Amino acid sequence: MQDTTTDTTTTHHRICPLCEACCGLEIKVQNSKVISIRGHDADVFSAGYICPKGVALKDLHEDPDRLRTPLIKRNGVHVPATWDEAFAEIERRLPPILAAHGRNAAGVVVGNPSAHKIGLLTYFGKLARALGTKNVFSASTLDQMPKQLSSGLMFGHWLSIALPDITRTDYLLVLGANPLVSNGSMWTVPDFRGKAKALQARGGKLVVVDPRKTETASVADAHHFIRPNSDVFLLAAMVNTLFTEGLVRLGTVAEWVNGVDAVKQAIAPFTPEAAADRCGISADTIRTLTRELAAAPRAAVYARIGTCTQEYGTLASWLVDVLNTLTGNLDKEGGVLFAKSAAFASNTAGKPGIGKGVSTGRHHARVSGAPEVYGELPMTCMAEEIETPGEGQMRVLFTVATNPVLSSPNGPRLAKALDTLDFMVSMDIYLNETTRHADVILPGQSPLEDFHYDVAFPQLSWRNHARYSPPVLQAAPGQPEEWQTLLKLAAIVQGKGANADANTLDDAQFAEDAQRMFGEHANAVIEATKGIKGPQRTLEVALRSGPYGDQWGRKPDGLTLAKVQASNTNGGIDLGALQPRIPEMLRTPSGKVELAPPTLLQDLQRAAQDVRGPAPDLVIIGRRDVRTNNSWMHNLPILAKGPFRCTALVHPTDAQRLGLQDGALADIRSAGGHVQAQVQITADMMPGVVSLPHGWGHNAPGAQMRVAAERPGANLNALLDDQLRDPLSGNAVLGGVAITMQAAVV
Repeated sequence: MQDTTTDTTTTHHRICPLCEACCGLEIKVQNSKVISIRGHDADVFSAGYICPKGVALKDLHEDPDRLRTPLIKRNGVHVPATWDEAFAEIERRLPPILAAHGRNAAGVVVGNPSAHKIGLLTYFGKLARALGTKNVFSASTLDQMPKQLSSGLMFGHWLSIALPDITRTDYLLVLGANPLVSNGSMWTVPDFRGKAKALQARGGKLVVVDPRKTETASVADAHHFIRPNSDVFLLAAMVNTLFTEGLVRLGTVAEWVNGVDAVKQAIAPFTPEAAADRCGISADTIRTLTRELAAAPRAAVYARIGTCTQEYGTLASWLVDVLNTLTGNLDKEGGVLFAKSAAFASNTAGKPGIGKGVSTGRHHARVSGAPEVYGELPMTCMAEEIETPGEGQMRVLFTVATNPVLSSPNGPRLAKALDTLDFMVSMDIYLNETTRHADVILPGQSPLEDFHYDVAFPQLSWRNHARYSPPVLQAAPGQPEEWQTLLKLAAIVQGKGANADANTLDDAQFAEDAQRMFGEHANAVIEATKGIKGPQRTLEVALRSGPYGDQWGRKPDGLTLAKVQASNTNGGIDLGALQPRIPEMLRTPSGKVELAPPTLLQDLQRAAQDVRGPAPDLVIIGRRDVRTNNSWMHNLPILAKGPFRCTALVHPTDAQRLGLQDGALADIRSAGGHVQAQVQITADMMPGVVSLPHGWGHNAPGAQMRVAAERPGANLNALLDDQLRDPLSGNAVLGGVAITMQAAVV
């Protein structure tokens, strides 16, 4: 657990769990108290980089508002309870509801903090499978499902994401993303600023397209404003230009690409002239961007939340990779490459170069008919599934590390719906705007109290690596690990009772899994992992079976859990720069890159009818700050201090015509909601566009987040329509929503 000891001070190393950058931290502890947190200079992935969020781990661990015991709602008030009492309450109330109304009367929703908790990420599915419900929701349909869907259709798996090779590229085009603040999103790249400066120092160019002059745009070589919700038209026009000007070059992947001619035909309506007015970018600029991209020896296009959270999110995400492919930069050093994760990556398992691909629509939402994507229904379907009577009406909800009342569109509607549930159970570390509706709240561990290995992010990382974090501090006596809590909940659902032993349940499930995975060798695997429990055992199997693993002794120099654990002091194990992986990483039925998936070409026809349509006079978009990622971070003093960040950014010309004053309140209205927000006038905004950050609105009665409540801010999502989503992925539309704005009457 500890690396070095000096008197009563111990030094520990762990991966930061507070955003996708996954930086390595050096944490000093004295008498069970954190006394300092800094970047770990020896970390093989982040090399000492740290942002303000990492330091806030101390505040999170010590936060008096963080839940440490279960809560049960009695007469409308949450009161402390023992773990046995909490599980007994769930066993008393849950099974009768499921027996009376069926498994689809239950729903389960998980938030993005689970991605930083190996116990939650690897065991959440066990609860969902035990419930046997189609009502599974996650934060993925709030920000990233379009990229997962388009990547799955093109490359065969949901997490086969083409990543910019930033340390070797000559030209990086960024759309709708702010990696200087996020340090990557679906692209794990700590210290983006440093890597961008190195790109420019070697003569490369960074270009940003965004409705706001973001922090990333401020350090770029060029920035172009774009109307929100029009990225698809810009990207399509750039693809059109590649074809019309004879700039298409497939490069080394040419023999592995299907559908070039189909894309050429489908993209014909999207000339630069057709797209210019809708984008707010001239036809000449569109052509210049395309020519620069095509001419660069090594180039990459990267786009994220701004392009995903719009009506054409899947199309925009797809066209990014179409551009990368047609310019010869797919699977090329200095272009875009695919990570080769040490564990858990489906594109390293099974037969190389071919697979089942992905499918959607295996079932549909009961009310809206929205299709299932990656096993999930859109988060924005939750309220209607609870409200609407009839067979399959959702009456029970499990929430895991999520706050959709603040983070999803039309939160006020969802809050009202949650109050009508027959029963609600939350696993969370806070009594927040969502969990205040729960009948039982089961707290998780502090991130400093559990071990961690990143499951998803090495599949999205700028460099291959394997890093392990042991616990820094001991959990309180009686506090179960989160995987144990999930197994206990699954046992209650399955009728095994609240007193079932989690370790016994885990052993039984692992034996079944080993038989399925290893067949006649199952007993040998069970024996080889004897004494390891829970996600530790899952990790051991994944590492040893993975592409760098020891293959259960057949490759003695390969990775094992023990080797990765032993590397903690040294900052983990560096597995090298990303390398070309096509065709072996492909998992499509054809064994080729599918450049023209039929469902995307069909949706492109819809976009072609819309390209010359009018744009609203005034729209709103979100934004992110380096000091925040999830809503609960507003409750951490070190992150909450400083200037108030929940302001509505407005261009000076808009402020003048709307009669708005800097620092004063404004009324902001949409078709579905109304908020008041403090105005901040800045030329960093494109005229006709207002920006308000997400995750605020901490004024709900019953929530217990005292620091956040001091400056509650305005809830952007109260303005958004929960019926508006990308029809292919089900992703919510979070930006480009039409609004009106005027000075608030005091």
